[in-house]
Amino acid sequence: MLHTSLSLDHLIRESSLTKNAPLLILMHGYGSDENDLFSFASELPEELFIISLKAPYPMQPYGNAWYAINFDEEKGKWSDNDQAKASRDLIAKFIDEAITEYPVDKNNVSLLGFSQGSILSYAIALTYPEKVKNIVALSGYINKDIFPKDIESKDYSNLDFYCSHGSADQVIPVSWARLTTPFLDGLNIKHNYSEFPVGHGVAPQNFYEFKDWLSKRI
Repeated sequence: MLHTSLSLDHLIRESSLTKNAPLLILMHGYGSDENDLFSFASELPEELFIISLKAPYPMQPYGNAWYAINFDEEKGKWSDNDQAKASRDLIAKFIDEAITEYPVDKNNVSLLGFSQGSILSYAIALTYPEKVKNIVALSGYINKDIFPKDIESKDYSNLDFYCSHGSADQVIPVSWARLTTPFLDGLNIKHNYSEFPVGHGVAPQNFYEFKDWLSKRI
């Protein structure tokens, strides 16, 4: 059932715990919807309280986006960074609402994003590091244009990232994803980075690896 009472529509899978459950928020990719990553929910640890978000911008004929991607003959493909920042801040606001609304632990919030949702998960963590702890960033990349200006002075010691990419990704080049490790190293942020021989998607072994990674941290 789609819940529409908070600032973003969402699906939930309740935790086996009745209070202080670790919270996992799922953020789908461009042109998809809240049902996509929610298919992972039944396979993830039962103590997780899982929320799958629906992005705010509807697309035609179906699906949703966190921000527009424009295809311009001269400039190629470019992202609407103002919309991306607005979605970044909207998800941060939603985290606060979810903590108030649901029986979850505000100190144990994890994000899992795919593609556009992954790009935003980096931005949320680097802008609001006090709100989140673990980040699973699948098939995304670092977009510095949607980060705050003062990242050098922020405290990122609580953050831990699992990043992965398909080595045959035809949508987001793996060369972009490979910039993640030096960037996070430069900020002394804990992370794992993995590649799998697939395109723009999540291979079964990728799923099992991040599930194991997350299970050890919640």
